[in-house]
Amino acid sequence: MFDTILIANRGEIACRVMETAQAMGVRCVAVYSDADRAAKHVAMADTAVHIGGSAPADSYLRGEVIIQAALDTGAQAIHPGYGFLSENPDFVDAVEAAGLVFIGPSAKAIRAMGLKDAAKALMVEAGVPVVPGYHGADQDDALLAAEAGKIGYPVLIKAVAGGGGKGMRLVEAADGFQAALESARSEAKTAFGNADVLVEKFVTKPRHIEVQVFGDGKKAVHLFERDCSLQRRHQKVIEEAPAPGMTPEMREAMGQAAVTAAEAIGYAGAGTIEFIVDGSGGLQTDGFFFMEMNTRLQVEHPVTEAITGVDLVAWQLRVAAGEGLPLRQDELSIHGHAFEARLYAEDVPKGFLPATGTLTHLQFTPACRADSGVRAGDTISPFYDPMIAKVIVHGDTREIALSRLRAALTGCEVAGTVTNLAFLGALAAHEGFAAGDVDTGLIARDIDALTQAPEVEPRHAALAGMAALSLLDPAGGAGFTLWQPLRRAVGLTWGGEDHLLQVQVVLADHQIWTVDGTEVVAQRIGGRWSLGGQQAAAVSVAEGRVTVFDGYGLVFDVIDPLARAAGGHGDGNLIEAPMPGLVRVVDAKVGQTVTKGDRLAVLEAMKMEHSLLAARDGVVAEVLAQAGDQVEAGVALVRLEPEA
Repeated sequence: MFDTILIANRGEIACRVMETAQAMGVRCVAVYSDADRAAKHVAMADTAVHIGGSAPADSYLRGEVIIQAALDTGAQAIHPGYGFLSENPDFVDAVEAAGLVFIGPSAKAIRAMGLKDAAKALMVEAGVPVVPGYHGADQDDALLAAEAGKIGYPVLIKAVAGGGGKGMRLVEAADGFQAALESARSEAKTAFGNADVLVEKFVTKPRHIEVQVFGDGKKAVHLFERDCSLQRRHQKVIEEAPAPGMTPEMREAMGQAAVTAAEAIGYAGAGTIEFIVDGSGGLQTDGFFFMEMNTRLQVEHPVTEAITGVDLVAWQLRVAAGEGLPLRQDELSIHGHAFEARLYAEDVPKGFLPATGTLTHLQFTPACRADSGVRAGDTISPFYDPMIAKVIVHGDTREIALSRLRAALTGCEVAGTVTNLAFLGALAAHEGFAAGDVDTGLIARDIDALTQAPEVEPRHAALAGMAALSLLDPAGGAGFTLWQPLRRAVGLTWGGEDHLLQVQVVLADHQIWTVDGTEVVAQRIGGRWSLGGQQAAAVSVAEGRVTVFDGYGLVFDVIDPLARAAGGHGDGNLIEAPMPGLVRVVDAKVGQTVTKGDRLAVLEAMKMEHSLLAARDGVVAEVLAQAGDQVEAGVALVRLEPEA
């Protein structure tokens, strides 16, 4: 076994790898960028090396600097985690040329599976079923359109070097093909440096089921399947293992196909074979098709660990150190059911825009496994993926595991940034999901119901008022003035509106609040407050903001009347950058007449492209940015004026 390894990554996965490696007695070297100087993975490591600027290109993608850091610190091997350099075969070659071990597959195996078109041709040769489509090298627009017509609409355009939903577009009919092609190519070029695409038949009720494989370079085993069908814009949201509705025959067929795929390329280490499955008539052994292979550890690997009892990172270290497969196929079995929910800093009402901010509070229920790369006090940076944590639960049955997932999400306490927590809670409570009736279109079909804002009740507002006025723990006689109850008021903002709350502090343990004409009685009995007869939730107060941890986190801003500036709110004239990023495209031109919803610019941030749309009809008065500009959040890009 290695004495020291370097982890060429950051955040949640760097912390995850360290937990196992250090438990095995292996020293861990972390690398970090300017933005990550005080990050959790740096604090966990036995030693840490600074490798450059905050942008990935200036730090976590600098392979030569990372390799030198490994050599300088006495590491014998490099674990790539996922993302960044994890599937870069040139990096693998460089690691091995430096006399180090790459904890993962060979460069040859990564290259074999790195391009979707070549990988599918290889799978056809190996006898693994693939989706009908065009995977050729000729990228002529007319040819691609003709092939789409032969395949039959709907079709899916996918970047050949893609992943994570980038460079992927669904086309329902021929008249939308050219625009979708141009958009997919643009995003693929930005994300991967390769604009080539393939075209495939789109399965009408698709399920995304993947199989975890593990090889030692000669033989491979599978560790059963995961269902990753709950997706939004091709990004996984909640994963589970095993897949609902899976039959023994289907599991055997998919598992064998996955092992065949892995052994066909002499695969070593952890990998995932992803299949698109036709769920329209139940799971059938002739209804699954190879999509791609991820030649690394997956984000969702904990659900496989939960049902098999296998530590996949430990297996990675053991096999990379020269051991054979730790278990045979007949020694692996499924125990219970597991779910993983991805908790992100996202602004759901704004279309799931990635968000930033400093976490003023972060706490999970002890009943769940929470894999996280951040702590309270850490900042969600605009330079990297905005993941806060992966919430993982396990139960003897799917029903028990799902109940535990709901409880774990309800018990999550996050303050300091907006999150997708309420969205995850709504998904966990979705009737179709509970019944196991899942497919990749579920979220899109029910997006309005799944993104409804939690309702603020008077008791929530009263509790926020108590926190704002420091009345949750008043001194024994602080509520009285000349033997009369103390009357106070506080202004709070929620739901985009200002509210004035009033309180009578009758006794230290008794308060009467008035919230928008509704009276709420607050009483403390046995040291615990109740409001309106219901037990008070936990709260967090920071920088003029109160978060009540009910309804997945209800946020109230405390109004400072001295700081409140006069004037109305925005009128839609200014189109501003919703987050820091690079202005990729500016469509607006001075004098142009636009209608509500027209695209005015495209901002690239957190590895995704975001279209900025006109909030109302009008005429472009000013264009305040140009393509290539790096801008901060809130910077005005375009100004509109009413039509004459």
